[in-house]
Order: sequence, then structure tokens, then C-alpha cells
Amino acid sequence: MAEIIPPLNRQTLGRMTSGEKRVARRLQALLEDDYLVWFDIPVGKKRRYPDFIILHPSRGLLFLEVKDWKPETLKKISKSDVTLLTDTGLVTRPHPLEQARQYTYNVVGMLSRDPKLCQTTGAYKGNLAMPYGWGVVFTNITRKQIEKAIPHDRREGLLPDHLIIYKDEITENADAEKFQEQLWGMFHYRFGDILTLPQIDRIRWHLFPEIRIDDCGQADIFAEADEETQRLEQTLPDIIKIMDIQQEQLARSLGEGHRVIHGVAGSGKTLILGYRCLHLAQMMNKPILVLCFNVTLAAKLRAFITDKGIGGQVQVYHFHDWCGQQLKSYHVELLESDKPFWERQVKSVIAAVDKGHIPRAQYGALLIDEGHDFEAEWLKLVVQMVDPETNALLLLYDDAQSIYHKNSGLGFSLSSVGIRGKGRTTILRLNYRNTREILHFAYTFASHYLYPKSADDDHIPLIEPEAAGNSGPAPVVHQSSNLQEEIAYALKCLTKWHQQGIPWGDMAVVYAEGSQGHKMASQLRTADIPHTWLGSKQYKSTYNPSNKQVTVLTIHSSKGLEFSRVIMLGIGQLNDSEARQAQNVRLLYVGMTRAQECLLITTSAENTFSRKLREVSQSV
Repeated sequence: MAEIIPPLNRQTLGRMTSGEKRVARRLQALLEDDYLVWFDIPVGKKRRYPDFIILHPSRGLLFLEVKDWKPETLKKISKSDVTLLTDTGLVTRPHPLEQARQYTYNVVGMLSRDPKLCQTTGAYKGNLAMPYGWGVVFTNITRKQIEKAIPHDRREGLLPDHLIIYKDEITENADAEKFQEQLWGMFHYRFGDILTLPQIDRIRWHLFPEIRIDDCGQADIFAEADEETQRLEQTLPDIIKIMDIQQEQLARSLGEGHRVIHGVAGSGKTLILGYRCLHLAQMMNKPILVLCFNVTLAAKLRAFITDKGIGGQVQVYHFHDWCGQQLKSYHVELLESDKPFWERQVKSVIAAVDKGHIPRAQYGALLIDEGHDFEAEWLKLVVQMVDPETNALLLLYDDAQSIYHKNSGLGFSLSSVGIRGKGRTTILRLNYRNTREILHFAYTFASHYLYPKSADDDHIPLIEPEAAGNSGPAPVVHQSSNLQEEIAYALKCLTKWHQQGIPWGDMAVVYAEGSQGHKMASQLRTADIPHTWLGSKQYKSTYNPSNKQVTVLTIHSSKGLEFSRVIMLGIGQLNDSEARQAQNVRLLYVGMTRAQECLLITTSAENTFSRKLREVSQSV
């Protein structure tokens, strides 16, 4: 059974014509499971929408246009267009074969500029390494009807028999072998070897830029100009990172009701959230709300949303900032209490919503990142903000990164706060961010304190991540005599990396305690190394991930961020008491998994964590 993307759920079927539904079901049922089929997903510079794109490792790429025209409505046809009789009279439309041909050659031209997708030897060296073709499916016209209406000599020039599939050939009892023969009879060229998995990923990377995880070389891959083509060839990455099929399927199918995604660190959760915002912004009349707990992550998400041009439709807030904004917008006074200010803010908003002073259902959709750091009453509050008519809610969660709770797990069920995640929870196990060595090191360390556990549909388990990244150097644990030596060693490493060609902006120093950050930033200033110290909420809220400076920040603030090279500073000063041990292990796990390629951990003070880190370093 072929993989249809997006899946044939109620949402997808709801935007299909009756003929498209029939074709989709025949493709799913009559093709084997090594076929990938995309429905109505835009490709190309002009974001054209082929009805179906079919990809097979040995067959290649096929583009299908589907038309529900009836014999009596088809009044005139030429090689370039057709004339149809509609309720509003005669209208002229492009010839569907010409549409499909245009889609095909746009994509072929773009893929051919990638050397890794071209033939490397022989007479056709430099040409695309896979076959390609196009065709049309008429879902309400039989082959006999068209043969009767158009003589054979004219039909071959207008509707060639081998490029058209008709109504009587897509019935429920259609023969799978014959159907596949018809599809592959549409190919104008047959050549090349079987596509490798990396090649298939590259094809998806080109076709659908929105599913890229590490969007290197963002040239305009559909541009025609020689200058742009040359820039593309210079910037195409050798190794690409994209959503796997499960992630892509998930990102394209979300939309109906409540959804929960439990993903390990680096599995692309935030990428899916960003993709979802882009999709919802085109559909929703009401604004879309994105909430997270981390101020720095909120700033990163806000920068992403602004960069995509949907800042007017999507509002991104740190949770407590959102509470403050609600109180300000609806002129609600802060409750008097001896509780901390942030807690009074939350209580004030809850009370105002209960009394009707702050309205419910303000947003068309709600997306929550870092759901593991939210309290029960916070979730119960924000769930009420979703318009019941759209009922679109997405919660992203990873218990191993829960660093603001004393104990692992939420401590409450999602259903108790109004999130209906039972049977609607997806687990993402593959980590794409870190090298295998970093991920293995981080999980080996954490597994001495945290344990995977089973859970029912309404609770989310702590799960072991699976490495999908590349290999790299093993993490290093460096022992110093004191904090000043740690900082000096960190400065030495930063300078050496930069001399090796690593941009300042690809490096970060994450630290455990506040005074460490101040001392680190001071030494960077003395050394004249460009840096951003996120030492206050003001700096965190204005953080720009595209800056070209070393980022200095707490481990807490690093959540949701990633850097090519990371130095973790002052680990020996973390509280390792039994009461704080599990919480701080999760904190260290978060810090370690910020590093994409290279991880250096420095320590001087002796504690349980520094000893265990040295032990793990020697054993892996």
C-alpha cells in the first residue's frame, strides 16, 4: 500500500473532488509500500499545485493531473487549451497535459542543478539520474467515449492514449499490475539506476523546502537566472537534513482537534510547530497563539515567524508575558496577594476569565512548545482560549527536558486540563540535531538517573532517543582547578575554533549559575570576542538567533536552541543533593543536547555530576 501524504483523513478528503478521492484511493490500494505519493502540495518558484506527485526508487517521478470533466462539458480541445461548458457559459482552461508537462519540467530543471541527483558517467553524464513523466486522469470520461468523440489521428496529437487514464480504468476492481503499467507507460524517458535513500531525501529536500531541518544554502532553487543557478551550485549542502516521512506526514496532517507530539530532544518538534504556523496562517481568520515557557525560545520563535512574514497572524509569547498582555489589554487589576508577581499574574488572568472580564475563544489555534514545563492550571487556562469552531490545539512535549519540576512527569493527566490527547499522541524518537557521539554521551549520563517508563494514552513516557545524525568527535570533559581556569580554557577553545573557520555565531557557552555568566562575559569583553550575554529577561526577549556573536546563556535559557559547538561551564557547582538530583540531571541533558557537532564540558568543583561525567567520558 502506497504512502499518501497527507494521509487520507477527513481533512484531506474534505478538500478533494470526488474524482481526486477515487484516484487517491486507487493509488493507495494498487501501488506497493515503496511508493510515495503527495497530493496537492505546492512545488516550484510559483508554488504550483500538481494534483499528485508519485516517487518510486526504480521508476522515478511522475506528475498527474486529475479532471472531473464530463463528455458533454468538453466542447473544444487544442494542444494548449480546452473549452468547457459551465454554469456560467463557455470558459477556456489550460490543457491538463500541458499543465502536467510544465510541472514536470520545472522540477526536472531544478533537480538537474544538483550534482548528486545527476548521472556521473556515460553519454548522459550531467543529466538527471532518474526517469520522469506526466499524465492525466479523466475520472468521468471513459476511453470508449473519447474514442467515439475524437478520431484516432487527431487524438494522438491532443490526448495520446498512453498519457491518459480514464474512468473505467480506476474502478474498485482495477487490476494492480495493469494500473501500474498504465502509469509507467506515461514515462517519456526510462534510464538510470535505483535511487538511494539519500537521493530520495534530496529530492524531497528540493521539492518541499518547508520540511528541511537544517536549511543550509537557502538559494532560490526554482530561479531561472544564470546568476541564481551559479549561487545554488555553490551553496547546495553535501549532507541534507529533512523531516523523515513520519514527521512530514504528521506536519501535513495536523489540524483537526487536539494533538500531542512527544518528541525527544532534536527530533524536529519546534520545526513542526513552525511549519504548522505557516499552514494555519493561510486558513485561520482569528489570530494564532504560540506559547512556551522559555523567554529565549519565545524570542527565537518570534524571529522565525517574523522572517516568514506571518507576524501579523501569529502571536508568540512566553507564557507569563502573555498573562501580562491579557491583563493590560482588558484593563484587569492585579490581585492583591503575598505570592510572587508572576504567580499573581496567572491567578489574576484565571479569575478574570472565570468572571468574563477576559474573553475565551480569542484564537483560531493554540500551539504550545515545552508543554512539559507548564503547570496544570496554566494549561487549563489557555485551552479555553481556542475557538471551539476550529478546536485546533497542538502540544509539544519531552519529559527528559522537564527542568522546572522537581519530579519527572506532569503529575496530572492531560484530559484533566481539557486536552483530549488520547489516541491522538505521536511519538518522535529520532534525534537529528546531535552527532551520534553527543547523543550517546548525553543519554548514557542521564540514564544513570532517569529511566524510560511506560504510560497509557493520556500520559507521555520518557523514551530513549534514536540517533539519526552524523558522527563526530566524542564529547570532552575538561578538569580545571577553579572557575577562572575553566573560563580561560573556554576562551582558548573559542579562539581556536574561530581560527579553524567556525563562525562566532555558531558557538555558545552555557553555564549553570548566574555569577559564572557574568565572569565569562567579562573575559570575552577583555579578549575582544563578539558576544551576546543573555543575562537578563530584556536580552532574552530580544535574542536573535542569526547574530554573529558567541552566545552566553544559562542552561535554562538554552532550551529550544542549538549551536554547532557548545561549552558547558561550571558543572561542578550544580546542586547534586538527592532532592535536586533528577531535576538537575534533566538540566544537564538539555545543555548537552544543544550541541550539534562538538561538546566541551568544563568543571573544577567536585560533585556527583562531575564525577559521573568523567566516568561516562572514559567509558564511551
